[in-house]
Amino acid sequence: MPTHLSHPPTAIVRMADAGDLYTSWRWTHDSHPGGVGVAPAVQVDEALATLARALPDLTDPQGLHHALTAGGFSAYEPEHDLAQLLSRTFLPFGLAQQLHELLTRGVRPHLRIQPSPRVAQVPWELIAPDAGLRLVDIADVSLLAPLSIVHSPGRPVRAWTHTRQLPVVAVLDPRVPGFRADSALGSVLGRMAADSPLSQRVATYAGEGRLLPAVDGPTECFRREDVDREWLGAALRDGAGRLVYVGHVTAAAPGSGQSEHAELHLACAADSVGFAEPTRAHRPLSAKDLLLGTHTLTAEPIRGTDLWPIPSRVALIACESGGDLRFSEALGLVSAMIAGGAELVTASRWALPTDLAFQRIAGATSHSCPLQDAICSIDAAHELPDAVGALCDWQRDRVAAWQDERTIEHSPVLWAAFATVSTH
Repeated sequence: MPTHLSHPPTAIVRMADAGDLYTSWRWTHDSHPGGVGVAPAVQVDEALATLARALPDLTDPQGLHHALTAGGFSAYEPEHDLAQLLSRTFLPFGLAQQLHELLTRGVRPHLRIQPSPRVAQVPWELIAPDAGLRLVDIADVSLLAPLSIVHSPGRPVRAWTHTRQLPVVAVLDPRVPGFRADSALGSVLGRMAADSPLSQRVATYAGEGRLLPAVDGPTECFRREDVDREWLGAALRDGAGRLVYVGHVTAAAPGSGQSEHAELHLACAADSVGFAEPTRAHRPLSAKDLLLGTHTLTAEPIRGTDLWPIPSRVALIACESGGDLRFSEALGLVSAMIAGGAELVTASRWALPTDLAFQRIAGATSHSCPLQDAICSIDAAHELPDAVGALCDWQRDRVAAWQDERTIEHSPVLWAAFATVSTH
């Protein structure tokens, strides 16, 4: 298998829709020739429709059940067929040839992809250029942050090299006012044991004095009622190296054009100041809040970047938390985090099954916890200098486990949902 280099060859891959899908690529430092590929609209539509049928659809009462028991990600063979279809459709032949040449030399390049909104849910890491071979096996893969956000005037920049020792701000399965644990905005992790993998990571940070909220025991970090927007702002303003959010995200449909309406569900009461409409006893924290602060809402408005100075690295582990890339104007949560100072954000392309769903719906063993393991792996990668490489290493391990074990707890229906958007 290819190995990491200190400065691996890097290709910038950009996509544009004009009926057909156009893909261009160029290699930094002109290490290889660039090129352009075209995928016919009919072929693109077929591939995307096949992918959509495989994904969890939470608008359908049976959508999650179908995804885990009968959909394209429920077993290895149909998933592998889907991965090959996606590769035939979206990986240009010229680029595939260059990747093969690098593979024969034992070189693993880095592909930095800027998908068009139409193909933003494609799991690039998972596509199969050849039988049994996935793109992540031969390349590190990340997504390009929108250039309009990265280069926006006055955008703060917080470098990981300067902030890595600062606290980890952890908002873990917050208790949303007005919603029971078993309701639509209820618990995503369930009752946490002190010896669970995620509790142990929390305990490590607490022992190092690097955890906010400060807790006496690791389970006290979950299902809290005080982690609202005011608490989050105060914690971030005190200085943070990373932000980890595990919970619920809701967003407008891509066709609405309202990416800024994507919402984090913290423990905020309905009387909190913000742009989102209250739901029962709760007002979500929207991307619009993060971008505009209290502009037009208070007599003396405060900028969003001053209220919530975003740390260098952010993990948004929630259903379709990276959904703003499906909009022609990406102003959702990922873009808001980057506008607020982040240089790297890991988020989800689609809805995430919970551990309870894997167990009750798909028949996974009672001790398996795929979601919790994914959270721990993403969190661990965000602690390392090369977070993108570490996240791709994790996904390579997941590919191998899926191919070897072929059981639902190893299915890419969960781990292939995660994409990492970076500014450099």
